[in-house]
Amino acid sequence: MAAPLSLSSASPNSNQLSSLLRCFPVISLSSRCRCLSFDSDYRNLSPILKATSSLSSSSRPLHVHTIVKVDLGDRSYPVHIGSGLLNQPELLQRHVHGNQVLIVTDTTVAPFYLDQTISALTNRNLNLKVESVILPDGEQFKNMESVMKVFDKAIESRLDRRCTFIALGGGRVGDICGYAAASYLRGVSYIQIPTTLMSQVDSSVGGKTGINHRAGKNLIGTIYQPRCVLIDIDTLNTLEDRQLASGLAEIIKLGLVRDAAFFEWLENNIFALLARNSSAVSYAIKRSCEIKAEIVSLDEKENGLRAILNLGHTFGHAIETGSGYGQWLHGEAVAAGTVMAVDMSYRIGWIDDSLVKRVHTIFRAAKLHTTPSETMTMHIFKSLMALDKKVANGVLRLVLLKGPLGNCVFTGDYDLQALDDTLQAFCNS
Repeated sequence: MAAPLSLSSASPNSNQLSSLLRCFPVISLSSRCRCLSFDSDYRNLSPILKATSSLSSSSRPLHVHTIVKVDLGDRSYPVHIGSGLLNQPELLQRHVHGNQVLIVTDTTVAPFYLDQTISALTNRNLNLKVESVILPDGEQFKNMESVMKVFDKAIESRLDRRCTFIALGGGRVGDICGYAAASYLRGVSYIQIPTTLMSQVDSSVGGKTGINHRAGKNLIGTIYQPRCVLIDIDTLNTLEDRQLASGLAEIIKLGLVRDAAFFEWLENNIFALLARNSSAVSYAIKRSCEIKAEIVSLDEKENGLRAILNLGHTFGHAIETGSGYGQWLHGEAVAAGTVMAVDMSYRIGWIDDSLVKRVHTIFRAAKLHTTPSETMTMHIFKSLMALDKKVANGVLRLVLLKGPLGNCVFTGDYDLQALDDTLQAFCNS
């Protein structure tokens, strides 16, 4: 077995803020992931806030614009975060390459934001040619057929190599558009405009693109970085509650593997996030993007450190595939998969039971699954996990928690009986 790669976070303990738990060398956020501006300190939010159906206008940080930089040398790009960004035409236009644009969106997002995006692109910019392709919504459509629809529209519109693709939608749209951009004419520019919490805090940042295969999720794709990411938090006003909870799973994961203080903040503010308090949501998105950008800057191609972002994903992708694409949202499956990974970490003896309980508690509070579907068996799990992208030389490598909160390992050197015991505990047979 390969020796485990130990990965730790810079995670101030809530009781001893001067203490740092980092043991993996990284470059500081101030130099690698620069936050150029921010609105206010959201760390002391009350954990109990009245629920609202949209981002609370009373606490909305108007005209505040935060920028997180993904530092990749000459391929660096900004992640813009703020309210009303789609109403700032010059912000989007400055990142458009050439005078031809293809917007890729889906049937759910298009009625809300397609016209607004076109208006932002063409405002005082009448020489810009804008085309659009509207894909069917659903994970079952994250396939080559959807990619071909993007190609068909681009070719039909005679878009040249100086065109720009724009992904307007959730993670599925972003992955499809990015993969198409990486392939069309051997590579054209693209911009991410994520409209779900999941895509805003995870899939839009870092350049992972691709599609599913019937045998497994995201087995086909490449890493291809966008020119920029534009996160208008107002788009969350039209997001269903189930989708919002799904995005929280990825945010919680980041705290578990990289930032203990952030995880503790999430524990105290989970109800504020569910209530869509704009200050809480803005801070959670900003901090998540900072963590993701830092990791991508250090390990773009996922040769080591970036793998920690896959906590719960090996189990979770098996749940998504085994249950049928579209039955589970990605974050729902990741939540259940993370609980399974934490259970396995405890069985090996790498964490104590108090952390197991905290993980269960926060996912339940977020209204997320903590167990897989009843149709999942040990045989289905093992068959699908054997096809996971992290398998190397026939060994399934997993991200598991080890040590204090905020620390983990990416390894194939673990007790196989612990894996079997975890699967047995969560499966009917």
